[in-house]
Amino acid sequence: MDLSSLKAAEGSAHSDNFRRGRGHGSGNGKTAGKGHKGQKARSGAPRPGFEGGQMPLYRRLPKRGFKCRNSKEIVGINLSALEKFDNDAVVSVETLIEAGIVKNPRDGVKILGNGELTKKLTVQANAFSASAKEKIEALGGKAEVI
Repeated sequence: MDLSSLKAAEGSAHSDNFRRGRGHGSGNGKTAGKGHKGQKARSGAPRPGFEGGQMPLYRRLPKRGFKCRNSKEIVGINLSALEKFDNDAVVSVETLIEAGIVKNPRDGVKILGNGELTKKLTVQANAFSASAKEKIEALGGKAEVI
């Protein structure tokens, strides 16, 4: 027995595709599953979030900030982190994940110029800072934008 094999007991789960309010014989006549009287039993019941004229929660809470829908979450990696790799190695986003330097690449990986690099590497990333590109190429490596 495991979680993936669980299912509802026989006869306990009801389908939601039956026709309501079509007489007693249908098993869902008379009040059609709406109970007796009250605002929610009638046609034109209020929209979701309506609180009977009280100022609704979504208007009571302060609205703060702005989230740009076009912004990208770029993960920055310093040059000093690339010291893990062997000389003449090809460093890509996949190899960074395997080495445990990057856990979640999100929208891209940018190599930053902080720290020193002593090995000749071919680095493939989404972006490079000017100083990182300079340091990689000074050692005879390549900085390839993917």
